Amino acid sequence: MTIILGLESSCDETAAALVTAEGKILAHRLATQEEAHRPYGGVVPEIAARAHVEALAPLIEAALKDADLTLSDVDVIAATAGPGLIGGVMVGLVTGKALAHAANKPLIAVNHLEGHALSPRLADPSLQFPYLLLLVSGGHCQLLHVRGPGDYARLATTIDDASGEAFDKTAKLLGLGYPGGPAVEKAAALGNAKAVPLPRPLVGTAEPHFSFAGLKSAVMRAAQSGQYSVEDIAASFQQAVIDCLIDRTGRQLAGLQDITALVVAGGVAANQSIRAALEALAAKHDLPFVAPPLWLCTDNAAMIAWAGAERYAAGLIDDLTVPARPRWPLDPSAEKARGAGVKA
Repeated sequence: MTIILGLESSCDETAAALVTAEGKILAHRLATQEEAHRPYGGVVPEIAARAHVEALAPLIEAALKDADLTLSDVDVIAATAGPGLIGGVMVGLVTGKALAHAANKPLIAVNHLEGHALSPRLADPSLQFPYLLLLVSGGHCQLLHVRGPGDYARLATTIDDASGEAFDKTAKLLGLGYPGGPAVEKAAALGNAKAVPLPRPLVGTAEPHFSFAGLKSAVMRAAQSGQYSVEDIAASFQQAVIDCLIDRTGRQLAGLQDITALVVAGGVAANQSIRAALEALAAKHDLPFVAPPLWLCTDNAAMIAWAGAERYAAGLIDDLTVPARPRWPLDPSAEKARGAGVKA
């Protein structure tokens, strides 16, 4: 039985997990930084990096204890090497390198986005390549043709804000607190999604990409107008995001013939209304719909360990010189989208 130790520290969650090559999660420990960042309404990189330093070693020890294992029992070390806040990424990667060197274990430098991209296969072992993935998180909004570990074709990306970023900024505009995604979803459940006229950027256009900056600005104007309740703005905003995601994803589904499923992953995939809309879209195209459980959608180390397992099985092993990267596209050959704020 091959056992992989996964480490995650790319943003504001510190985590360690032990997962087998067969997909059994032996242990998972996570420390959140929500309270530390809440006064600022968003993640402060310096605070995040220091918190990772303090939390990671105890989490690794706790995960090993939970699984009744020692480091010598671990076969592979997998650590997030980017993209993300570079200070946090360095904490996890350097720790992974030190453990791999000290214990003489193979090191897998995992792209955080690949962790999300492969996590549905941890949740559903029957999911086969290739599949269409909608990757929606705080920093990214992409459609990817997932063909295997290290083999991705980026079909669409955001030309400005990511969907999760728009949720966070909307929450801040509406005074709903941090983290923004769950706060907006909770308020939206009490509002009228048709109450506020909001734009659907790029919907119906031939351009494949996403855009949410204009929607965010429209939310700001609606809030400043004083004409609408917070709940109605939240509901209308959430519906506008859903309409954009469904339109863009449906456009790609219409042009793909060889996929096994429609898959969603990333923090925004925890939103129940978005999941329901995507499931209906998949059914419309006679495709299975696969989404990880909610805890696997947000940042975690189990997905990093699983991505490490998939890469290790494919022979994709790294040496100790592998760098930490603030930006790391899954498909480096993808044509650059227009927009100064493109999220690769």
